[in-house]
Amino acid sequence: MTRAALLQLTSSDDPAENLPRVVSEVRAAAAEGAGFVLTPEVTNCVSASRTRQREVLRVENEDRTLAGLRDEAARAGIWLLIGSLAVKSDPPEERFANRSFLIAPDGAITARYDKMHMFDVQVSEAETYRESAGYAPGQRAVIAETPFGTLGLTVCYDLRFPYLYRALAQSGAEILTVPSAFSPATGPLHWEPLLRARAIETGSYVLAPAQTGDHAASRGRARSTWGHSLAVSPWGEVLADAGTAPGVTFVDIDRSAVAEARARIPSLTHGRDFEGP
Repeated sequence: MTRAALLQLTSSDDPAENLPRVVSEVRAAAAEGAGFVLTPEVTNCVSASRTRQREVLRVENEDRTLAGLRDEAARAGIWLLIGSLAVKSDPPEERFANRSFLIAPDGAITARYDKMHMFDVQVSEAETYRESAGYAPGQRAVIAETPFGTLGLTVCYDLRFPYLYRALAQSGAEILTVPSAFSPATGPLHWEPLLRARAIETGSYVLAPAQTGDHAASRGRARSTWGHSLAVSPWGEVLADAGTAPGVTFVDIDRSAVAEARARIPSLTHGRDFEGP
């Protein structure tokens, strides 16, 4: 049994301002016995301004948020999923990367995942996103081994593509991570049902730390996010819902529950090839 902690944040567009807050929350979670701590999507910078992002974002090996959180994971001796950081890509790619990092208890980066599915949508007349204009999509699905289970790494909009989660589970993933900055326009009806569906379809834990509330912006329009960081059991039960306030939410992870759910409904082994339509 491992105690996991989902951090719910209201990150601004200033990475230097956000880092000490995140470190404080990680430290608090570890002090309460969490051996695995997860942060949301774009932990370092929530911004709708490409100009602002070009000013404050850095390439991976120069990113202070990554360095600071690696140090904190090593200090606390915990596994840490940095849900994602917005970082500059290596040339010649001019767009940013939306990159998830798994940090081991010694501070080493043990896995990286670049968000594959880009949020190019118009959710309302007032709310339009073109993520692919600013971010380069990843090309590779990623799983990672830990002492408490095999992780399948995803980010936010990936949630709407069930074939990814089935592939991760069939490759051994027992815990699916879905760090997010989910839109309030879609959150009320889509967030929980999609997360529960991914858990039920694969017989996996789903851990989804989220950004929440109104995010301070020095440039461009301000963003709001849905919150409700969620933990779902392999049988589809909501184990924890963080509501809309920033903070830390704890949940116990028992990998034997994965084996039990998959034995009861072995749908991962029941797929069939088919023709058409």
